[in-house]
Amino acid sequence: MTEVLISEVGPRDGLQNCKAIMPTEEKKRWIAALHEAGLKEIEVGSFVSPKLLPQMADTGEITRFAKTLPGLEVAVLVPNLKGAQLAIDAGADKLTIPLSVSETHSIRNIRRTHDQVIDEAKAISDLIASQPEGQRPHLEGSLSTAFGCTIEGAIPEAQILKLATRLMGAGCDEVGLSDTTGYADPASIKKLIRAVRAEVGAEYVTGVHLHNTRGLGLANALAAFEEGITTFDASQAGLGGCPTSPGASGNIVTEDLVFMFESMGISTGVNLEKLMACRPLLSNSLPDEDLYGFTPDAGLPLGFTQEPAGLTAS
Repeated sequence: MTEVLISEVGPRDGLQNCKAIMPTEEKKRWIAALHEAGLKEIEVGSFVSPKLLPQMADTGEITRFAKTLPGLEVAVLVPNLKGAQLAIDAGADKLTIPLSVSETHSIRNIRRTHDQVIDEAKAISDLIASQPEGQRPHLEGSLSTAFGCTIEGAIPEAQILKLATRLMGAGCDEVGLSDTTGYADPASIKKLIRAVRAEVGAEYVTGVHLHNTRGLGLANALAAFEEGITTFDASQAGLGGCPTSPGASGNIVTEDLVFMFESMGISTGVNLEKLMACRPLLSNSLPDEDLYGFTPDAGLPLGFTQEPAGLTAS
């Protein structure tokens, strides 16, 4: 049976966009519940300055806790070498360094030019290589704003391809495509995946990070799947929102994405009922945050049960 990997990014990309700070023990309970629901990869935080993102101040403790959950791939975001060192010290399995293909966005977001981000990626790669064999985390270079930027608009494809090549040359294990602004549509998803894969190799482009800002998140995910993408970032309840689009969820809603794939007979390994049972942990800890999701609101269709291989008619 066809399988995909759902990478839950709510504890990082979701929480860092929330006004309130989720208590550390509540984060642990949520991550443990997500793991119990069958999620095999969770991005648990970001190693950034707590002055900039106080929501992420406990990422080291959260990472160490997540490493106690059997079989969980613990992912974190690292903007620089210092963050990477902290992540390695905490035992993270996967590091993602973001590179905005819009240089203006990169400077405003992490105060780094393209050349500076590439230098950081090379330094992180060298740090990983210096670790004992078997203790070297996977390094992903994420091409942010790949489908358009709110500052620069459309980014020339040639620039995106050049940066993808430079990330791989700096020692990244793969490059991911991120629709940071929610500008993508299914046609542009297919076009850019094909182009980047032709540039660096299909085996090095396996994941996408999509936003649902304009309601095309699931359509874009399906388009990416049809192009052979197998890893999809999503956030439970669309947590985090999108600051530039009030009333729209930011990340793809994990529950809706899992339901789409499972209803198609594509295995995610995630138990939908257990996943939806995690939502009260969010509503109780973050009562002022909007929680999204058509599947949780409507419930599972009558006559469907979820088997290990997916949803099948009973």
